[in-house]
Amino acid sequence: MFKRKGASGAPVRYRDIREFIAALEVAGELIRIAEPCSPYLEISAITDLAAKSKDGGKALLFEQVTGSAFPVLTNAFGSNKRINLALGTTDLPNLGRRLQAIIQSKPPRGFAEKLAFLREALGWSRFIPRSRKTRPPCQEVVYRGEEVDLSRLPVLHTWPADGGPFITLPVVFTRSLETGARNVGMYRLQVFDRNTTGIHWHIHKDGAHFFHEYCKAGRRMEVAVAIGCDPAVTYAATAPLPRGIDELLLAGFIRRAPVAMVKCLTVDLEVPAWAEIILEGYVDPDERRLEGPFGDHTGYYSLPDLYPVFHVRTLTHRLGAIYSATVVGRPPMEDCYLALATERIFLPLLQTVQPEIRDYWLPWEGVFHNLVVVAIEKTYPRQAWKVMQALWGSGQMSFCKIIIVVDDSVDLSDHPGLLRHLIEVLDFDRDMNITEGILDVLDHAAPQACYGGKLGIDLTRAQAGEAPRRTLPVAGGFDDVLFWSRLQDREPAFRDCRVLGGDTIHPLVLLAVKKTPAQRFPELARSFLSLTPPPGTIGVFFDAQEDMADDSRLLWRLLNNCDPRRDMLLEADRLLIDATRKTPEDGYFRQWPEDLVMTAEVMKIALEKAKRWGVV
Repeated sequence: MFKRKGASGAPVRYRDIREFIAALEVAGELIRIAEPCSPYLEISAITDLAAKSKDGGKALLFEQVTGSAFPVLTNAFGSNKRINLALGTTDLPNLGRRLQAIIQSKPPRGFAEKLAFLREALGWSRFIPRSRKTRPPCQEVVYRGEEVDLSRLPVLHTWPADGGPFITLPVVFTRSLETGARNVGMYRLQVFDRNTTGIHWHIHKDGAHFFHEYCKAGRRMEVAVAIGCDPAVTYAATAPLPRGIDELLLAGFIRRAPVAMVKCLTVDLEVPAWAEIILEGYVDPDERRLEGPFGDHTGYYSLPDLYPVFHVRTLTHRLGAIYSATVVGRPPMEDCYLALATERIFLPLLQTVQPEIRDYWLPWEGVFHNLVVVAIEKTYPRQAWKVMQALWGSGQMSFCKIIIVVDDSVDLSDHPGLLRHLIEVLDFDRDMNITEGILDVLDHAAPQACYGGKLGIDLTRAQAGEAPRRTLPVAGGFDDVLFWSRLQDREPAFRDCRVLGGDTIHPLVLLAVKKTPAQRFPELARSFLSLTPPPGTIGVFFDAQEDMADDSRLLWRLLNNCDPRRDMLLEADRLLIDATRKTPEDGYFRQWPEDLVMTAEVMKIALEKAKRWGVV
């Protein structure tokens, strides 16, 4: 059974996902669903409803899955309570502080300090994964060669336009050909047929880096995949560790106990002994197959592309194995809470290279790579720009599109207050810097893949040696009703209008527009400016069908649909931003991805079942 925190203060740790499920049930965080449910869209639709319900809903265990003997667990990490429970803590930042204590350990001086350091170092050795020699649970049932049939697994078909069913929570094990170092990553696997899948590793991932080594050598790359690992291992596979750091050390650090590993049956790799399901096989360096589209965490379909093919030669599993899956889509979803854990745990690592950073926040609407707000202790002029450039050169932070820097006195948890701070302080000319650089492969707004505009905004207090901010007049009560009436009279392409901060120096005007071939952003911007809105006005243009009352959705659209270099126009002290869908008429010649929308028929069934089962 799962181990609960006792009087000694020992942490919760789970040997396997079954102990975690038991803990979820005791905590009232699990709904068991005994009625049959289909892995084709139904389970995903119900999980999406749970994830978007109050506080992330509950974890769901579908015990009767159509066409498979395996139950399916979803939304297991999808709330603040469950991510803390998964990682054995009641305080995510405390994991970061533990990590910081190790990173900042000072060389010992004197015999007593050396003895204490030795004891501490020996304690760290407990995090190192341990190999198990006896037959492990994950190999209780074995299928080899032609016996392998991935259709035995209840792999979810998540969204209607997906290229097929995808394994969405795989822990993928590979090894460097050059150094022998292990990588544990999470790369989705599209099931092509009974024994092959795609393997979707982005160009900046360690798995892809290792694969390039095998490509140069012209050799097959062995791969193993674990499905249904204990929570610490699953989380560690998603963590943005520096290259060369073993993710299983992080898992052991979180658990305060080593991960039990076992050698695979047919490839020279080790996998967690208590995982539910294991796939073993290889990737051929000369083979690619079209993978996707896939309903991604951005809330859009990622486009199909050529990716390596994983040939599964052996499938093993535990008796009564449980298939673990996640569903991704427009936030909030389960992966938001995994990202929250990363945000809190990795703050100390960020501070080791940027010690002035006191805190940071990645809004869910920014889908992990579009916006980060950083609070710093400022001690010298233009320090904010130094921090921005450092972050744009650091690991996965380098993919961030927009960085906003504030003083450490600003409360990053007060989100309305942050917006107010922005529209009350910002000096367009002084505080904004548009540049360009690498972007996440899923950034669809950029003119070309993986590269585009970036925006830095410095909202820190001016110091000696810095130019002061200009003082703009306060709008004095923006008459949005009159302005909207005049705008409609001038241009019927404007369909809706909403004003925020009308009593500040930067009234924020949100506009729904119906673009036509003759009326694109430049023309609509001129119509807007012709009414001479107050100096300092910020106008944001959205597509006509948007719900202008949904703040979270509008922020999501803005951050996903805008390339700062192309879509921002500063004219006569007014800033206009195009957050609409782009087409060739806008000078955009890539394929714009479609939104994730469940079919009406499946949504009706899912909603009825979710209500009946107490999911929503």
